Amino acid sequence: MLAIGRALMAKPKILLLDEPLLGLSPAYQKMVMDSVREIQAAKGITIIIAEQFARPVIPVINRGYIIENGSAIMEGTKEELMDNPDVKSAYFGV
Repeated sequence: MLAIGRALMAKPKILLLDEPLLGLSPAYQKMVMDSVREIQAAKGITIIIAEQFARPVIPVINRGYIIENGSAIMEGTKEELMDNPDVKSAYFGV
């Protein structure tokens, strides 16, 4: 949260978050993702998130890209990704 706050002090147009959920408990993951949602809505900043743990991130995004071995293998809106059976299987265990 401190790193995000420091980055926002520069008034960026684009904010890149690299693995913001790494090592956080589920409660803190939710807190970070809620904050990301609030920042985007209040500031209108484009936020790019690179995250391996997709479960808490996909519901927050507008558009997502799934990258495997350095190549984008899938892309779509959060609705398209959430409805995709491959995404459900790989990231949600369904």
